[in-house]
Amino acid sequence: MRRILDRALEGDPLSPEDGYALIGAQGADLATVVQAAAALNVRARPHRRVTYSRKIFLPLTNLCRDRCGYCVFSLGDHPEWRHPEFADTLQALGGYGSTPEYVAAMCKLVLEETGLVPHTNCGTLSVEELEMLAPWNASMGIMLESSSTRLFERGGPHHGATSKAPQLRVQTIENAAKLGILMTTGILIGIGETPEERVDALLLIRDVAERCGNIQEVIIQNFRAKPDTTMRHAGEPDTLDMVRSQAVARLLLGPDMNIQSPPNLNADHYQEYLMAGINDWGGVSPLTQDFINPEAAWPEVGRLRRTTADAGYELRERLALYPEYVRRSIRLKPDPTGEQGHVSPAIRQRLDALADADGFVKPELERM
Repeated sequence: MRRILDRALEGDPLSPEDGYALIGAQGADLATVVQAAAALNVRARPHRRVTYSRKIFLPLTNLCRDRCGYCVFSLGDHPEWRHPEFADTLQALGGYGSTPEYVAAMCKLVLEETGLVPHTNCGTLSVEELEMLAPWNASMGIMLESSSTRLFERGGPHHGATSKAPQLRVQTIENAAKLGILMTTGILIGIGETPEERVDALLLIRDVAERCGNIQEVIIQNFRAKPDTTMRHAGEPDTLDMVRSQAVARLLLGPDMNIQSPPNLNADHYQEYLMAGINDWGGVSPLTQDFINPEAAWPEVGRLRRTTADAGYELRERLALYPEYVRRSIRLKPDPTGEQGHVSPAIRQRLDALADADGFVKPELERM
């Protein structure tokens, strides 16, 4: 275990076998793994800042073409492909031919008529669909959730969920990279995957990040059981399971990757996540509920700030782009020198108005 951790701290990429050893650590070994992950995080962020993004959650539909065993749906993947009546609705709303086309129009409206910066999670997308969305979004997202094809077997959480195929989710990130769009992805733990399959998913994300260069953050999210779903009686990951997975993610993905876990899904113990090397709390809304997990209210920002400070970190507000990407010279298409572009001129103008020189939200615009 010590040899594995020394390699991780030296910046050497870890193998699948290394990851399996880390995720299986117990007792004193697990404590050492968690400590190493925290040290790796602080090495990249010596100012000990943890970020969050103030947001408004706008679910444009709860229809989806998939039928996952745990989901109550929010802006599902191409719902018109399963529900012909939604195609009629899209036409009635303004002659839209697809859900991504409608979402792009709404993002444009939000950008032009509010002070918000859109970030869209719209399922699997082609290059052409991403081109519609790119001018009006600072970043976009698609959760890998898991790389395990075993979860698609009958009775599994992804049975009948076509868009959850790992290759389709990876392809969306690859398509986004062609346009210089920064992406959020991540894993959902506790849906029936094995610990080793979590490692496999994280290593797939690492491979895509290295090849494509456009993954700005990785979410480690815990499953929460929902009424009226197939998995309503399934067990939920506990805090130790989350901390273990977060620490392994940090050690596999390295110090520079932004790693996020939502505080509202473990309201009493989320402070412990900071021990495992995460550096972001994700989106927190003062106005809207979490429509994915409506039973779990986001913490009030003042409380989040105090909880973060009590753990020895400073809470800073970020935008839909992480500060290091806000600071860079950016454009809609990838730079010919190889530097990934991120945003359109319209988004750039909004970021300039909201961000300080370090890429965080200007202090005078932050609120308690």
